[in-house]
Amino acid sequence: MDASLSPTLASAVNSATFPWLSLIVLLPSAAALLMPVLPGDPDDPRLPRSIALVALALDLGLMLWVFSRHFDGSLTSLQLVERVPWVPALGLEWSLAADGLSAPLVVLSGLVTLLSVAASWNISRKTRLYFGLMLLQASAQGLVFLSQDFLLFFLAWELELVPVYLLIAIWGGKQRQYAATKFILYTATASLLILISGLALALNGPFTLNLSELAARSPGGSFGLLCYLGFLVGFGVKLPMFPLHTWLPDAHGEANAPVSMLLAGVLLKMGGYALLRFNVQLLPDIHLQLAPALIVLGIVNIVYGALNAFAQDNVKRRIACSSVSHMGFVLLGIGAVDALGLSGAMLQMISHGLIAAAMFFVTGVFYERTETLSIPNMGGLAKVLPITFAFFLASSLASLALPGMSGFVSEITVFLGVTANDGFTTGFRVITVVLAAIGLVLTPVYLLSLCRRVFFGPRIPALAVVGDMNSRELLIGLCLLVPTLVIGFWPRVAIDLYEASTNGLATELAGHATVALAQLPVLG
Repeated sequence: MDASLSPTLASAVNSATFPWLSLIVLLPSAAALLMPVLPGDPDDPRLPRSIALVALALDLGLMLWVFSRHFDGSLTSLQLVERVPWVPALGLEWSLAADGLSAPLVVLSGLVTLLSVAASWNISRKTRLYFGLMLLQASAQGLVFLSQDFLLFFLAWELELVPVYLLIAIWGGKQRQYAATKFILYTATASLLILISGLALALNGPFTLNLSELAARSPGGSFGLLCYLGFLVGFGVKLPMFPLHTWLPDAHGEANAPVSMLLAGVLLKMGGYALLRFNVQLLPDIHLQLAPALIVLGIVNIVYGALNAFAQDNVKRRIACSSVSHMGFVLLGIGAVDALGLSGAMLQMISHGLIAAAMFFVTGVFYERTETLSIPNMGGLAKVLPITFAFFLASSLASLALPGMSGFVSEITVFLGVTANDGFTTGFRVITVVLAAIGLVLTPVYLLSLCRRVFFGPRIPALAVVGDMNSRELLIGLCLLVPTLVIGFWPRVAIDLYEASTNGLATELAGHATVALAQLPVLG
C-alpha cells in the first residue's frame, strides 16, 4: 500500500472487488457510441429512444443494486474504491469511490436522467444526436459525483457542459442560441477558476491530484482563502448563487422540458455537491471563517429568488427563479457547519432535484398541448387537464414545503441546523431565521398564484379542447412525486445514506474549530 494514502483511503482501497462504479459511469457512454451506426431513418426516434431508455434503466438498476448490496451508509470512509493510473505523466488517475455525499446524488441523477429521456418521447429531429447527448450527459454526471481525482473531476465537469449546450442550442426555443451561449460563457469562465484553484492546491506540497490526499493538507491563510474563493465562485455559478445566477432563467426559458428536468434535477446539485467536497472538505479552516458569509449569500438567494419569481410571466422562468430561491437553503445548510445543517443541505438537494424535475416535467406536458408558456395567455386549464393540474398542484405544494412532503423536512432541518449552532450569536441566528422565513412565506404566494392564473379563471378559447396526461406521462409524474412523499413521511430512507458522512464532516469541522481556538493567544 502506498504510504502517501490517507487513512480514510487506505481503509477503503481494498473494498472494491469489481469495478462497479466504472460500469455505472461508462454504460451510458457505451450506449451512446451505438447512435451513429444505427440503421434506418436518422430522424426516426424509435430505435435511439429505445436504446437510451434500456441503457439508462439498466444503469439505474445497477446503481440501486450496487448501493444496496455493496455500500454501507453507516461508514464515513470511501467505499467501492477504484484507483488505476491513467496518464502517469500528468499524475492523472482513473480514481472513483463513493461515500454518503456522492451515493444519493448518483442515484438521483440516474433517476432524473432516465425520466428525462422518457419525457423526450416526441423528439422527432436529429434523434440519434439528441439521445446520444442524453447518454453522454448521464456518464458525465456520474463521473462528477464519483471522481476522487481532481483532474478527472474537472474533465467530467467540462464534459457535462457540452451536451447541455448542444441540447439547448439545437432543441431549444426561439432564443435558444442566446441562452446556450450565455450558459457556456458563464460556466466556462467559472471552470477556469475551478481549474486554477485545484491545481494550486495540487502544487502546494508534493504534487497530487487525489482528493483524499489534498484534504489531509487543509491549507489556510491567504493561499487557502484565494483557493476557497475560486471554488466558491466557480461552483456558485452552477448552484446557482446570486449574483451568478442570471444564466439559469434564460436556459430554462429556452430549453425543452426534459433538458430543464436535467438542469434543475441534477446540474444544480453538482454545484452544491462540489461546495461540500472541495470548499468544506478540502479547506475546512477557511470554511469556518467564511461560514457566516455563506449564510448571508443563502439568505439573499432565498429572498431574491422568491421576489424575482413574481416578475416572471413565463411559467418555466418563474420555476427557474424558484430554484434559485430553494438552492439558497443549500448554502444556508453548508454555512451552518454543524451536522444538522449539512444534513439539511444534502436532503434539500435530493428533495429539490425531485420536486423541480416534476414541476418542469408537468410544465412540458401542458406546453405540448397548449404551445405556450405565457401565463397571461393561459387560463381555465383545470377543466380540460384535471390530471395535469393535480400533478402540478402536488409539485407546487411540495415546493412550498407542505408538511408531509420532502421539501418540508429538508428546509426545517436547515433551519434547525442554523439555530442549533452556538458558534453564531443569538442575534445573527434570529435575523437569519426571520429573513429565510420571509422567503418561505413568499413561495406559496407566487406558486399558488401561478396555479390560479394557469388552471383557473376564464378559459382561453384556443385551449378549450386539449388532451390530458397519458399513461406514460402519468408514470413519469408518479416516479418523481412518490419519492417526495416517501421522504416527507419517512426521511430516514434518504438520511441513512449520507448521515454518517455529514456527521463525520461536521466532526472534522468542529475539530478544526477547537484547534483554531486553542491557538489563539491568551490575553493576560
